[in-house]
Order: sequence, then structure tokens, then C-alpha cells
Amino acid sequence: MTDLTDAQIDAAMARGKLALESEPRAAAARYDPALDRMVIDLTNGCTFAFPPRIAQGLERATAQQLADVEILGLGYGLHWEALDVDLSLPGLLTGLFGTKAHMARLAGQATSPAKAAAARANGAKGGRPRKMAHA
Repeated sequence: MTDLTDAQIDAAMARGKLALESEPRAAAARYDPALDRMVIDLTNGCTFAFPPRIAQGLERATAQQLADVEILGLGYGLHWEALDVDLSLPGLLTGLFGTKAHMARLAGQATSPAKAAAARANGAKGGRPRKMAHA
């Protein structure tokens, strides 16, 4: 086990202080029912909003449950006690609204005119081809 020196501890404290001053963290969080959005005011003056239906654990939450949001720790997370849901603010800001499996399900639900046209064309040909075993 390595003992830390005072210089290493001071350097770590300086990095932590810089992170607190520069990284976006939640200053306030609320649910806006008119927009159907979770609205997060960040410590850097920006505001981030997302529809709760795309976030894992919030898909079927009521307006009252969504409104009961808490900021965790130093502002790096959001918590909904009644739903037993925790979301990472850095994850949300990078577009991660849940686990890898949850995100894959969301991607599969995406619809567009091009996707609908391709599905119709494929259906007209008899549907998806069967998988063939490779010899």
C-alpha cells in the first residue's frame, strides 16, 4: 500500500476544486407538465430538458411522481424516491437515458417515413427473409 504525500493530496484537492467549478452539475430540477419535460438548471447557467418517457424508470411515471425529483450529492445525479430511480447527470448530458439494453430498445422504437416505407416494401416482398444456416 502506498502512502500519499502532502503534495499528492494537495494536487487531488486542486483537481477536485477545478472539477466543481467547471463541470456542469444540477443546481435545480423540476418537472414541467406543460412541456412534459424534466428541466434541469445547471450550475454553469445552462438548462437541459428531456422527455421523461425516454428515461429508464420514468416511462410510466405520473406527473406527481416526476415532480418529486431530488438532486443527489454535489449535483451529479437525480433521484426519484417513490420510483426508486437514479439517473446520472453526466450520462443524461451525453444522451444516455438508461442501461445499454434500455437504449437499444429506444433505438428500435424509432420511426421515420423512410423506415415505414422500407417496412412496407419489405412486407410486399413477403416479409423478412429467413435466416439461412451457413455450411
